Amino acid sequence: MNGGLVRLREILDQITPSERKVAEYILNHPEHMVGLSVAELSEVSGGSPAAVIRLCKSMGIKGYQELKLKVAGDLQQRENIRYQEISPHDSVEAIIHNVSNNNMQSIRDTLKILDVNMVSKAIEAIAQADRLFFFGLGASNLIAQDAQQKFLRINKTSFCVSDPTVQLASSVMLKKNDVAVGISYSGETGYVIASMKTARDAGATTISITKYGSTTLSDIADIPLFISSTENEIRSGATSSRITQLNLIDILYLGVASQNYDYSVQYLEKTREVVRNLLSKRRL
Repeated sequence: MNGGLVRLREILDQITPSERKVAEYILNHPEHMVGLSVAELSEVSGGSPAAVIRLCKSMGIKGYQELKLKVAGDLQQRENIRYQEISPHDSVEAIIHNVSNNNMQSIRDTLKILDVNMVSKAIEAIAQADRLFFFGLGASNLIAQDAQQKFLRINKTSFCVSDPTVQLASSVMLKKNDVAVGISYSGETGYVIASMKTARDAGATTISITKYGSTTLSDIADIPLFISSTENEIRSGATSSRITQLNLIDILYLGVASQNYDYSVQYLEKTREVVRNLLSKRRL
């Protein structure tokens, strides 16, 4: 996948000032950048050749040529859609259009940075796990609850609580064949990090879901998974990031269900039957 421009945008607040000069130049002038050498890019951006090389490393790619290829690929696939923030007195039509486009663009951008190998490892770990524990606070806890509900339906023993101290206490109980999934867009939520560290120390496999880049949570996870969202969290809240987190949970859930298709379908039918029976009794 490409995703060079998405990766640059996602790590802007995590890199050095010199790297940031280079990154911002590339984001503002991607068409020009693909024709420049390292020395030329460092000169026009006000950075340095060393900063260009460090930036590639910060992005998790092999070198400058790979960066150029990714940016060139992004330019070929460039969408006309741009993220739009909330503005004073927006019309209902504008809100419908902007929110929908933001959500769709966040998913498109996440597809560019998702590591298929890491997703496969996460699916395999979850499929083999005895128990699943989902950790998240605030909006991320809603994602954790959704994940618990989905995996319970295919008979994967799953746990999720909203109280952060109970999350931390439960992390002590994990064992070698368990999986802990920490969900935090920032990757810096203290209780989630503490719970994941405890789970890892107990021998569980740890999976993180965070924004792209090096965060405390992704750095301690055995299997880091990344999402993209450029929303301003203060103005619009965790909207697009929530959609991309839910989308990633769906990918993991359906990946596990696909591995054990007949078994999963059997339990999905059982849960549907229970719900149908309950609804029938309520009508009587």
